[in-house]
Amino acid sequence: MALLISILFFAVLTSAIIVFGYKRYARPGRVFEQVGGEATVAVPSNFTVTPGLVSTTRDEDTGLVIRVLQYVGEQVPVSPSDVGGMRREMIAAGYRSEKAIAVLYGVKVLAAVGFVILAILLRDYLPANNILRNVFTIGMGILGYMAPTMGIERLVDMRHERIRFGLPDALDLLVVAVEAGLGLDQALQYVSRELAITHKDVSEELGLVTLEIRAGKRRSEALRNLADRAGEAELKKLIAVLIQTDKFGTSIAESLRTHSDFMRVRRKQDAEERAGKVGVKLVFPIFGFILPSMLLVAAGPGLLQIFKYLFPMMRQFGH
Repeated sequence: MALLISILFFAVLTSAIIVFGYKRYARPGRVFEQVGGEATVAVPSNFTVTPGLVSTTRDEDTGLVIRVLQYVGEQVPVSPSDVGGMRREMIAAGYRSEKAIAVLYGVKVLAAVGFVILAILLRDYLPANNILRNVFTIGMGILGYMAPTMGIERLVDMRHERIRFGLPDALDLLVVAVEAGLGLDQALQYVSRELAITHKDVSEELGLVTLEIRAGKRRSEALRNLADRAGEAELKKLIAVLIQTDKFGTSIAESLRTHSDFMRVRRKQDAEERAGKVGVKLVFPIFGFILPSMLLVAAGPGLLQIFKYLFPMMRQFGH
């Protein structure tokens, strides 16, 4: 059994290395040799493309693994309500492709099958109890099916944190752009272009707002779509400030500056709150790892002396 597990692990590791090498080195190198370099696309001078918003990947360029996952996911019967909720989660995590849902369910199915196979291989190491082994196998399958969903939730939280950390810089640039004479639409486009490297997530979301406004949507509707799409609480507050400012005709620069100061104070308070919790969180590592080591170093020599001299004396008294 140990040999079988080792062979399976080696095969999976080798396959992963081969796929990674092909996708990262072999295939791009072959394409560049055939084409002769990186292709450039002529774009009109009056058209601005926000980095990260336009995908040039075609269906025939999709990898074999993605196509397999998509095919498996499309065979899974899922209710429309579940698909809608999962699509919102995927969009909040930054995956806006139409294939994202099918690929996710394909990953869930294959992960469940893989965990079940792993549980079957590990059944011999469990106690000889058929009920326990069956429960372990079913539990591993459920865990494999739920693990990708938990991973998506973790990606959503990480993206929300990146957006929250990038908002103060975006607000400062918005204030500068508005005070320089730009309108709110042009200021959003400018901030999206300038933050494409430092805060990519904020840049993508603001770029989508710009594209929706260009497509004919009202500014308030595009901003509300941004709040619903991202799902970040601080971003929703900013959207509410922008909509109210636009509705009542007050100074956008002053409102943005006030909200930026509020966000920086809030971020400082969050940092102080986390710092205040460090002492309490360190109690468990100290008692679990550091304190036993200190006791072993401090009391170890004395205990050795007791075992060496006192116990033999007690045995003599007992006789």
